[in-house]
Formats: sequence, structure tokens, C-alpha cells
Amino acid sequence: MSTLHDLSDGVKLIQLMEIMGKFPNAAFNLHFPPTDDITCAFLGDVSLGRYNKNPRMRVQKAENVNKALEFITSRGVKLTNIGPEDIVDGDLKLMLGMIWTLILRFTIADISEEGLSAKEGLLLWCQRKTAPYDEVNVQDFTYSWTDGLALCALIHRHRPDLLDWHSLNLADRHGNTRLAFKVAEQHLGIPQLFEVEDLCDSKPPDERSVMTYIASFFHAFSSMDQAETVSRRVEKFAELMQTVWLSKNDYERRMRALLSEIHDMLEDWSTSNFSIMPTSQAPSPSTSRSPQPEISVALQTYYALKEHSAAFQLYKQTKKRDWVSEKSDLAMLFSNVQTKLKTYGLREYIPPPGLSIGDAEAEWTGLLAAEAQRSRGINAQIREVKENLRRKFATVANDFERRVRDITAEISALDGPLEEQQIAIESIQQHLEPLRAILDRITIAEDECRLANIEENDYTVFTREDLEFEYALVTGAVAKKFQFIDNQQIVARNMTNLTPAQLEQFEGTFRYFDKDESNTLSVSEMSAALASLGIVYSDDDMNVIHDELVQAYGALTFEAFINLMVDITEDQTSSEQLRDAFRGIAGDKPFVTDLDLKVAMLPPGAIEYLREAMPLMRTNGTTNGHQLDEGARAYDYETWLDRVFD
Repeated sequence: MSTLHDLSDGVKLIQLMEIMGKFPNAAFNLHFPPTDDITCAFLGDVSLGRYNKNPRMRVQKAENVNKALEFITSRGVKLTNIGPEDIVDGDLKLMLGMIWTLILRFTIADISEEGLSAKEGLLLWCQRKTAPYDEVNVQDFTYSWTDGLALCALIHRHRPDLLDWHSLNLADRHGNTRLAFKVAEQHLGIPQLFEVEDLCDSKPPDERSVMTYIASFFHAFSSMDQAETVSRRVEKFAELMQTVWLSKNDYERRMRALLSEIHDMLEDWSTSNFSIMPTSQAPSPSTSRSPQPEISVALQTYYALKEHSAAFQLYKQTKKRDWVSEKSDLAMLFSNVQTKLKTYGLREYIPPPGLSIGDAEAEWTGLLAAEAQRSRGINAQIREVKENLRRKFATVANDFERRVRDITAEISALDGPLEEQQIAIESIQQHLEPLRAILDRITIAEDECRLANIEENDYTVFTREDLEFEYALVTGAVAKKFQFIDNQQIVARNMTNLTPAQLEQFEGTFRYFDKDESNTLSVSEMSAALASLGIVYSDDDMNVIHDELVQAYGALTFEAFINLMVDITEDQTSSEQLRDAFRGIAGDKPFVTDLDLKVAMLPPGAIEYLREAMPLMRTNGTTNGHQLDEGARAYDYETWLDRVFD
């Protein structure tokens, strides 16, 4: 129709408004206006009232146009700078603007896609529908449609039965557009608003015309989209219910497994025996001392307890932490399921009996109580084992020390004839033999305490080293007592030849120079001992004497030394002879000094002995008229000899 002539009298404009008023969302209403034969009765309950169907006068035409404009305004359409006279006068620019406003209001304005409306919504709808087609890229309502592919894509997306997309010639712009126009008009009822060249060759195509034409596709496919929306709604709900179902099954499966593992652990703990080692074997108590018996039951129990303690700590660092994480994940999973159901207004999920979060918390509370009980049980038994090991060591250690102390007291109390003392010391020596075995038991007991990490013991103050030291002392004391008795018997045999004072002096001299307590003297020790008694031989003579004694006695023993001194004193040594010898060394002084002894060329050992044996003489720088050098000491050899020979 000619816009200038067909709308200028207002008749067709009124009829168009009545049709659009009845079908406000039908795009084809713009392209099939009613004919002259259409009456108000045909239009049903949408009528603009009476109007002049054949106006001849300008005022009649203006009345018709004004009635149509009032209806447009009543539908919320705002018309700017246009009045009845503009349409009656055929103002093309204003009339085209009004028609576009009507198209926008009744055809495009109701389009909505993801919150966008009108032009933006229609463009987004086109982009979503053509997205699966790589050859189509809709960015606007002008050049994006010039190759006809976007139109064909819209048709194929909704009605793939109407055209074969894969048979299209992508380079045939006009052919694709012509095919889309034809299919849309014949099968979808969408009239062709413009020529193929208007769309393909215009630079650019008219945007409003393209939008109007594409809006017809939107309305034609709206029912299909609604069905698609319904399908999507059902699909989404089915997906929702499936995810909820999967989450519920996952929750129940994992909760059942978690509670089963906790229950199995509690069962295992309730039947476990702490005295049985769960895994490894116990180490050997000691590798440094022997002999070593089998590991004691107490130590085996300790090792078993430590293994149980280590296994318990490993459980808390591994499995327990896995359970904590799983318990937290299950609580989160359960909360997510409930939140999802509540969000969609669905019924709350109630887990099967025994699988609720409350059931898990109750089982967890029982687990914590069992853990505390197990930890206390293991620690209490470890303390008990340690206490028993402390008592075991203390009992044997204290008994050993008492026995040693008793033997020491017996040795100290020995008295009477030498023969009786010898019998007594032999009996004491027999009592020492069992102590060696007891000391071995002490070593084992201390090793057990060490392996059980026992560092303190309130039941005894003794250690194995303490007792070994005391044992060595008492063993040495018995040996020395045996030696002393032997020497005293030797002395007794020589009582007829020597005075008691001489025997005492000779015995003391021998003991002093027997530095290693071997009851024998070397050549140098014998030379020093003799010199301390004022008996000096040359080195050659000393070697000869030593060799003769060794040949006779096997070594220069105490008996050999006493017999030597008997021979010497009978031949050479008397009280007067010794006094003369000391007077010679002292230069007739009643005392000798350190210098006198050194000048006499006595051996150092003899000089040291005489210094300790002879008493010092009190002086004030002079003694009996004899001047002393400053710092010199005077030894009273006369008094010493009186004591020795008295």
C-alpha cells in the first residue's frame, strides 16, 4: 500500500489499530492489515468505535486519524511532534516515524532475553540461536545478515526439516537469502518485507527493516521456544534431582563406610592385648656385656606397650586425620543437599536410620572416649612396667651392696692366730664367688631399665658401676688380706733372727717400694729399698743379688726380701753399725739434711722414704751448735733408729 494515500484518511489506520489491539504480539498483523470489508464485528471486543468509513472532507479524515492516534496513546505509545493534520497532509517523515514507533511497541518491545529487551534482547536471541553454526557471526542488524546464512541458520535451528544446512553454498549470498525468504513465507507465514537485493546489496541494509523482519522470526518461533523452555525446565529439574540423588547416595555410602571403619577400630581396641607385640620384634637388651639371658617378660611387655603406643600415635596422625576430613566433608555434603532442596522448595532429605549427622556425632563421641581410655591404659601399663623394673633392679642392687658391706666388715674384724685368719679369709673368698653371678644379674636389670628409658630410681642409690667398684674393692681387699697373712707367716718364721721392730721396718719398706702392689720388687725398687735402710751396693752387685733371689724364689717376693734382710742384718746390720753409718753421712751431726742424703748418693727412692720415716728436728737456724742453711730441714736419725731398734 502507499503510505501517503492509504493512511491519510485514517480508515486503514483505525483498522490496523483494531487488529493490533486484538493480537498485540503477532508479527504478521503488521503485514496483513484488514481489507475494506473488515468490520468492527469481525474484530470482536476490540473496537475504536464509530468512524467515517468513506471520508471525503478534510475534517472527517482528521477525525478518523485523531481517533487512531488517541488509541495509540492509550496503549502507552508516546508520539512526538505528530498530529492528525500531519498524516492528513501526508508528511512522509513523520508518518514513517510513527509506523516505526508502532512496530517497536507492538512487535519488538515485548521481546526479552536474559534480562535484555527490545533491540539488545532480539540481538542476543539471534546470537544464541546461531551460536552452533560456525559460519554465522551475528553482531548487528545490518551486515551480519547480508549473506543469508544467519536467516537460514535461524530456520534450520528451529525447523531443520525445512532446509538442508549442509547443502547450502556459503558463497551464494543472493541464493541463500532468496531461499530463506521463500521458506519463511511459505512455511512460517512470515511475509517478505523487502527484496533480496535490499538486504544483500545495500550498504548497509536498513537496520529498522531488518529488525522488523527478524522480530517476525522471534514471534514465529516463540511457541517453539516456549516448548524448549519447558523442556529445559524439566531437564534442569531432572538434572537437579539426579545430582541430589547422586549426592544422597554418595553421602550414605561414605557415611556408612566411615561409621563401619570407626566401629571396626573400636572392636579391635576392645579385644587388643597390650602384652602382645603388634608388629616388630624387641631388640636385644645389650651387646656390650655378657653373658645375656633371654629378654625378660617385663621387658617384652614394655616393648609391646611401646609398639601399641607408636601404632596409636600413627593412627592419630594418619587414619584419624582422614576420618576428621571425611567427617567434615560429609557434614558439608549433607548441608549442600539440604540447601539445594530448600532452594527449590523440595522436601527435606532425611538419611536412613544410623546414617544421620547426629548418629555420626554420637559415634565420634564414643571414638574420642575410647581413644582417651586406650591412651590412659597404655600409659598406665608402661608406668607399671617401669615401676616393676625399678623395683627389680633396686632389690638385687641393694642386696648385693649389703653382701659386699658384710664381707668388708668380716675382713675388718679378722683377728687371732694367722692360721685361723687364713681359714676365715678362705671362707670369705668362697662367699665372693656367688657375687659375680649377682653382678651379672644387676647388669641385665640395669640394661632393662636403660632400654625401658628409665633414668631415675627412687628405690636405690646404687648403679651397676657403683657396685662393680665396690666389688672390685672387696675382691682386692681379700687378695691383700691373703697376701698379708702369707707375709706375716713369713715374718713369723724369721722372728728368731730379727727383732719385731726390724721385721716391721723391713715390711714397711717393702710395702712402700712395691708401687704396683704385686708383692714383688724390681731391681731398681730393691736398690732403693736397701738404700733407704742404709745398705748400698754397686749396680753390678745389685744385679747379681737380684738374679740369685729370682733364681731361688722365682721373683723378688716379700719372702725373698725378708730372707735377704735377715742375711744382711746378721752379717752387717746392727744398731750401732747403722748409727755410725748415719753419723758418717751427717758429718757427726745429730741430724741429717736433704743435702747430706743427696751427697751420700743414696737413690731418690731411698731419700724419699727416709724423709717420710725420720722425724724432723725442731731448730731456730742452729742445732746443737751446728748452723743450718736457710730453708734446710733437719731429720732426727737418732730418734728414728731408737724407735726401730728398741
